[in-house]
Formats: sequence, C-alpha cells, structure tokens
Amino acid sequence: MYRMLLAGLFLAATLTARAGMVDALDHGVKGDGVTDDTAAIQAALDAAQAAGGGVVQLASGHYRLEGTLRVPGGVTLEGVFRVPPTNRHDGYDALNGTVLLAYAGRGEAEGEPLLRLAGSMAALRGLTVTYPEWRQEDVPPVPYPPTVLAEHCDNPAVLDCLFLNSYEAIRFDVAGRFLVRNVYGYPSWRGLSVDECYDIGRVENVHFWPFGVTYQVGDPYCEWVNVNGVAFEFNRTDWQYVMNTFCFGYGVGYKFSERDAGGCNGNFVGLGADSCRRAVLVEQAQPPGLLITNGEFVGRWGSVDSIPLEITEEVDGKVSLVNCSFWGPIDRCIWMHAPKASLSVSSSHFVHWDNNAKDRPAIQIDSGKAIIQGNTFVEDKLNIVVGEDVRSAIILANQASRELRVENHAGVRTQLLANEVDTFVLSDAAKAHYRVDVGAPDDGRYGRNWHGGEKGGEWPDGGTKRWTKGNPVFTLPVLPGKAYTLMLDLYIPGYAVDGENAVLLGDEVIARLPEEAGPCVVEVVVPAREEDSVEVALRVKAWVPAEVQGGADTRSIGLGIRGLTMRAEGAPGTVYSANTGKPLDE
Repeated sequence: MYRMLLAGLFLAATLTARAGMVDALDHGVKGDGVTDDTAAIQAALDAAQAAGGGVVQLASGHYRLEGTLRVPGGVTLEGVFRVPPTNRHDGYDALNGTVLLAYAGRGEAEGEPLLRLAGSMAALRGLTVTYPEWRQEDVPPVPYPPTVLAEHCDNPAVLDCLFLNSYEAIRFDVAGRFLVRNVYGYPSWRGLSVDECYDIGRVENVHFWPFGVTYQVGDPYCEWVNVNGVAFEFNRTDWQYVMNTFCFGYGVGYKFSERDAGGCNGNFVGLGADSCRRAVLVEQAQPPGLLITNGEFVGRWGSVDSIPLEITEEVDGKVSLVNCSFWGPIDRCIWMHAPKASLSVSSSHFVHWDNNAKDRPAIQIDSGKAIIQGNTFVEDKLNIVVGEDVRSAIILANQASRELRVENHAGVRTQLLANEVDTFVLSDAAKAHYRVDVGAPDDGRYGRNWHGGEKGGEWPDGGTKRWTKGNPVFTLPVLPGKAYTLMLDLYIPGYAVDGENAVLLGDEVIARLPEEAGPCVVEVVVPAREEDSVEVALRVKAWVPAEVQGGADTRSIGLGIRGLTMRAEGAPGTVYSANTGKPLDE
C-alpha cells in the first residue's frame, strides 16, 4: 500500500512537471530539412496557447520553414541548447542541435518576420536560425525581414540562440522589460534594434562576430558589413541595461539614435567593439545620459578614418565614459561636435591614434562641454584639441608619455590643472654633444611632422627610424654662443630623390640632400645663436607607398631618419643620448 502511494505521488509529480510541455513531434513536425515544418510547428504553438501557455519543444533536427511563425504570449519555442551555439565555416548541413532553416521573405526587408513574438512573455530559447540561400558572394547582402520581432507586448525574451546569417536578427518595438541573453551570430545589416522599450530592457552576453563567414578585411561582403552594418542600435528607452556584449567587423558597433519618440538613456557595462569604423556613434541621447563603463574599442582593420566614439551635432544629452580603452587603427579616439551636449571621460586608456599621421589628437572637442580627467595617453602625439566653440573644458590630472599635449583654442573657457608635464632636462654637458635616436622612446620632444617609430631595416646595422611626412621640423637644444655641426643619419628611397630636397634654417637653405638613393649621412654647420634652441627643417619630396609599390600603405612619406647628432664647436668626445640624458657608453 505504501509503495502504491509513492508510485501515485511520483506519477502526479511527473504529470505536473510535464504540464504545459508540448512536443512538436506530436503535431507532425519532421525536422528532416526537407519537409516544410511551418504549419506543424505553428499548430504546436497554438496548442500551447490553448492550454494556457507552455513550452513547445523541438528536438535536434533541421526544421525547414517556408513560412513564418507566431509565438503566442506565454509560450516558449524551445530547442536543445542551454548555451549560445556557435558555428564557423562548415555550412548549414554541419549544424547540430535544433536548427531552423529560413526560406521565407527573401528580398523583403520589411516583410513579416520569421519569428514574431506575438504576446507578452513570448520567448525563444536554444535555437539556431540560418538562411540556406545566403551566399557570401552576394554583395550587397540580399535583404530579409527581421528574424525575430516583438512589438506592442511586454516581457519577450530571446535566450541561448544563434542567428547565423540573418540580415536583421532582432527588433524590439514597444516591448517593455525585454530580455536578450546569450545570443550569438553575424547579422549583416543590423543585429539588435530597440525602440520605445520602456521599464528597463536588458541585453546580456550578446556576441556578434563572423560566425559562418570566412572573414577577410578586403572581402567584398566583409567590407560591406564593415561599412554599412550596425551591431546594436538603441533608440527610445527608459532605462536600458546592456552588459558584457561584443561585436566585430561592423560599420557601427553601438548606435544611439532617435526615432519619433526620442533617444536612449541607460547603463552600458563591458562593451566591446573590434574592427568597427565607429565603435560607438551617438546621434542622440536623453538628458539622463549614456553611462558607458569598461569599454574596449578598436578601429576598423586597414582603415584610416576610424573613430571609436563620435558624438554628432544633434546630441543634447550627456555621454559619460569610465575605464575604457582605445587601440588599433584609429584616426581620433573621441570626436565631440555637439554644441548642446556634455561629455565626460575618466580613468580611460588611449593606446593608439593618428594612424594616418595627420596630427590628429586622441580627443577632439569641437563644441559643447567636456571634462577629461584621470586618463592615460601612451603615444607621444598630440593628446587633446579644444575647439574655439567649446563652452567649457576641464582637463584635469591626466598622464601622457612625456607631457600632456593640449591644443587649446577656447582660451579661458579651458581649465588645465595637474596634468603631466615634461620634467626632463638635458645637462649643459649633454647639450654640447648628443645624439637623438629617432624611432626610439622619448624622441618626440625633438621633432614633429614624422610618422611613428619602426625598425630601421634600410640600414645594414638596423636600429630604429621614422618616415618623414610633409616637411619635418627639429627643435634642437644648443649652448648659446656656440656653433654646431649637425649630422643627419638618413635613408633616401628612390621615390624621394629630388634636386630640391634640402636642409633649412628658417627660410635659408643651408645644405642640399644627396640626389641618389640609399643610406647617407648629411653634415651641415649650424651657426652660433643667442637662444638655447634652434629649429632645423627638411624639405623632402613626398610619395605614397600604395601608389608606387602597391599594398595598403596610403601614408604620404618622404625619407627615413634614423638619428641626428649635434656637436658644439670644441666639445669633448663624450656623446650623450638626448633620449635618456646619459652618455651613450653607459
């Protein structure tokens, strides 16, 4: 009797656990990749709704969808995955688990979505969706409607899914308290779009990366996505939470814009954007602002115009960055040109910028208000430019490679306090006879109008060098009243050979450069002067490697400089390093 009672209780518990679970196989679903399973899956979804809500379970298989599906409110369409599935380049035939093969809507960007979350608490979980007719050779990509659309409902969710090659993966319009978690994919035009989604929508662990795509930076399809695609777009929200998300290879990683209802405000933690022309593009923000913390932003590979954060003219809200990092092929890290907006940047790290060698700053503020505080700048380049239309700029307690270099056009509207200054002093003994190793650390205090340091492979004994850009200028310490001999250690490529190449003191030509290619040392006399420094310039014929040699190097360069030596008349033989201030033999 006791055993019968236990068996009855176990059966009752099992039936209770199974209540609301609908096996799609019971409604004629095949999952063979050939049969159109649209009607059968819809029948299972409708049965779950009729039962008061529940979960429609799809076993492992390939489910061909020639039509579209409506997931009713309170119903979850569920596959087998409990982590976000991934796929590389093996084609959809190699996909395992629960795979939906989407054929509907080809060529119709605004058609009926493949999967409509059609009521509150409608959800998807554990699915892979792929479009078998997609081809990487189709450029521009063939449009499709959104893979998932939820509108005019609350609490929709997408969990543990892969949208392998969607045109647009997820669109939420007027869908409050939505949840997107553990979603991967490589949508070509747009990954996730949000508008009028109130009361704290959440996006967590979403990863848009070239799954299913053979990525090459110059491939026409990859280039199209890398110029036109948007990974995440946020329009009107109140208050948006986004955490631990990543995208790769998009024109815009995170786009903040506005439609009829206005813009976004929210909390964005752990954002990553690699190889994006604009990692973050702000076209509008609500007054409470965008709070961006722990971001990692990398420019588009092979580009010369990538700006990880751009704040456009229309913005009238606040953008705050804390503890973010910028590196890779970057023109400017931050460009702010919004007269009514406010920007704050703190505890952030700027590794690379000015990759096209146009004297771009890491941060350019054209207008509006800004606070730049407690940041670090790695490269020995111009750090910040403050435009004449800036209403207020406070630049406080920042560190740089030598000193914080700020170009200020706003006068007293800019306040600078406690930023790093160059405390290096070259002794009189060193000023008498020294060498600047160009391309080595701390050479930037002596020259400008040159490219970044690199190996000096053009010389048999190596070393480091920089290529010139435009006409380089050197500011060289001297002892007042002493004439000097200047020796320039140069490499002149054949493309730069020209009879007009010269060394100048002011407007006066004091030497001509050799009219033959190869390494050379040019020696000139610098007359005595009363000042403690002298400016010497080079006039050099420019050339572009990509135009004469092929390849991707579009810089305008002239000749290579490995070093320069200054020796005062009557100076002793000891040569000092102008980079370190110490004798070279130490």
